[in-house]
Amino acid sequence: MNAPTDLKNLIPATEQGRDVVHESARLHVTGGATYTDDIPELRGTLYAALVLSPVAHGELIGEGIDRAALLKEHGVVAVFTARDIPGENNCGPIVHDDPFLADGKVEFVGQAVAVVVAREMLYAREAAKKAQVLVKALPPILTIEDAMAAGSFVMPAKGIVRGDAAQAIAAAPRRIRGSTRTGQQEQFYLEGQITYAVPREDGQLTLYCSTQHPDGNQREAAAALNLSTNDVEVICRRMGGGFGGKEGNASIFSQSAALAAFKLQKPVKLRVNRDDDMTVTGKRHDFRIDYEVGFDDTGRILGADITLMSRCGYSVDYSGPVNDRACLHIDNCYHIPALKLVSHRCKTNTQSSTAFRGFGGPQGMFGIETVIDEIASVLGLDPLDVRKRNLYQDPAVSGNPDTMTTQYNQLIEDWVGDQVIAQVEAQAGYAGRRAAVAAFNATSKTRKRGLALVPLKFGISFTATHLNQGGALLVIYMDGSVSVNHGGTEMGQGLNTKMAQVCADGLGISVDKVRVTATDSQKVPNASATSASSGADINGAAIMNATMQMRERLQPVAARLLGCEPEVVRFADNAAHGGGKSVPWADLTKQAWLDRVGLSVTGFYMTPEIKYDFTTLNGRAFYYYCYGASVSEVEIDTRTGEWWLKAADMVHDAGRSINPALDKGQVEGAYIQGMGWLTMEECIWDKKGKLLTHGPSTYKIPVAGDVPEHFNVTLFDGHNLKPTPFNSKAVGEPPLMQALSVFFALRDAVGAAGGHDARVSLVAPATPERILLACERGRAAARG
Repeated sequence: MNAPTDLKNLIPATEQGRDVVHESARLHVTGGATYTDDIPELRGTLYAALVLSPVAHGELIGEGIDRAALLKEHGVVAVFTARDIPGENNCGPIVHDDPFLADGKVEFVGQAVAVVVAREMLYAREAAKKAQVLVKALPPILTIEDAMAAGSFVMPAKGIVRGDAAQAIAAAPRRIRGSTRTGQQEQFYLEGQITYAVPREDGQLTLYCSTQHPDGNQREAAAALNLSTNDVEVICRRMGGGFGGKEGNASIFSQSAALAAFKLQKPVKLRVNRDDDMTVTGKRHDFRIDYEVGFDDTGRILGADITLMSRCGYSVDYSGPVNDRACLHIDNCYHIPALKLVSHRCKTNTQSSTAFRGFGGPQGMFGIETVIDEIASVLGLDPLDVRKRNLYQDPAVSGNPDTMTTQYNQLIEDWVGDQVIAQVEAQAGYAGRRAAVAAFNATSKTRKRGLALVPLKFGISFTATHLNQGGALLVIYMDGSVSVNHGGTEMGQGLNTKMAQVCADGLGISVDKVRVTATDSQKVPNASATSASSGADINGAAIMNATMQMRERLQPVAARLLGCEPEVVRFADNAAHGGGKSVPWADLTKQAWLDRVGLSVTGFYMTPEIKYDFTTLNGRAFYYYCYGASVSEVEIDTRTGEWWLKAADMVHDAGRSINPALDKGQVEGAYIQGMGWLTMEECIWDKKGKLLTHGPSTYKIPVAGDVPEHFNVTLFDGHNLKPTPFNSKAVGEPPLMQALSVFFALRDAVGAAGGHDARVSLVAPATPERILLACERGRAAARG
């Protein structure tokens, strides 16, 4: 793995592209980092727990609970249901179809029916568990197939048509037809969902919340309580992980706590345990992907007819943009000249599927990579050769003006996918290892190895254009120390560290003079969620705008001290320079205060060039693209289905990295998280719609022992063509798709078990059970 940089090298002279240590690293390892549950509780704090639906679909009888019986439970002081909400009962982030407390009906096992408030957390939880939900059960719809048969959808289907796919497939020399699936995935953040709601004077409310979207929690709590938005403040210093699970789902808990605190005029804390957290909250969308593809004898795709079907759960949530992004990433790195794509968004009586790192992109990419692998199998080719033959190409080389244009009509301006592939192929020694794998498999009867190189292309921007904006508040004190606040949230990814670097670079000072403060909806209003890999781009650009304004304010002050013209003043190395002289930064800021120059400023940024119609899935959806490629080598035991990751090599395009150490850490973590999604993390439901895998004892995530010793990450030597902070690129979501190579290496190994004589039938997650069954099918087909 990538060794950490020695601490003595972590404070650079300039903050651009340096391995500055994570701003909370020491606090994390010493226990000094304050999370929401660590905030000292005010006198009189009460504790809340949720009463959950025991059925997947049903009509509530009355308000759904016996309120009087609950109030008799030991320590219980209050009970609230939908009837007690003075305003709007909604936590749906886009369409207001998602009540935070069930009203008249329940639509999944685990839906919140009531809030129980007690003197101690244990009392609240015990009372909530004892509560009987009064409900008349109705037949549920649980699977994608059930929903498709019943015509049950959360929203209408969408699609993309490019050329005449049917004609291209019919005229193609070869054709394949098939179906595959991807599974759900639990976000499994270390810190569970939590809100501490504190009433303030004159009907105001402060919510300390573990959330990726403070603005959403603020607006929705205000609407629920019939307050103005400025009456509610949401503060988030840090989260213990989010991964999309605290973007919209946090509102279920923040509004429940806010309702109780507002009604009782006492502080209320709502912290759910892991079992309830996993039962209540949404997962990554699972997909069924059907395809028919025509191709030539070299493996080049000529036409494709693809149908995407996802399980969205009972409400819209983020299913619209998640499924849209799957459509926009069905090409991955490949030019598909003729395409018919249909996307169905299925309504089921399960938790509302929600945001998860990648946001639909991984599922779309999985679909086309399965097609590529199938083509290679039919033709007896190395899948890497088929991948290369289908890559986007410069029209000057291909002679076709469409070969660098996506299916949604966006011209790719920054294509480096072929370069990234070539680099990882060389660094990993792909050709030699392919030969070594073949040699191993030829002599090993019960163990087989597999190898795969898979690329990625991931678009960066919110596909909802209006969300591509950010703000920042910059404050300088008389001693030269700097405070900066922005709309993004820190969830461990190092966003605040990068923002401190951007601020320090913009002012020409060292990063130790900058403190990034807790995200606060009353400091930077109307902020977009920290998602879509946009945190550093949008908030960093807003900080750049603020530092530019501040430099312009300080230049005349510095010019008077230096005896030069303002336009020649520059800021660097903790000083202002001009006319052959320098003035220390602290002296400059003190003089600016004496001169009554304002030392606070707000910055703003909006992403330019986005011209996209989400209703037709057409136009410039993304500001730029990130690229990457990985080589994974695995070994399987064909008798048990057990498998081991032997080696992983990655090259990832982070542009001109703001902080290479943080970015490499993100790539490493994303790869392992993606590997979990594709191989071991499986959500299992019973026939009544109850989630059976609702804790770490039944839901398996990767651990340190799953990481191979051979684990190499290289950042591609390039820069963003767009003027992002330091010309960097987003690194939150894209590297999760690096893990696709793990799954396809497993497919390769399974194919070897059958002598590569039959098509491999393997879906994600590729658990040991599925690997074993796939090996058995392959051997049976080979025999006969």
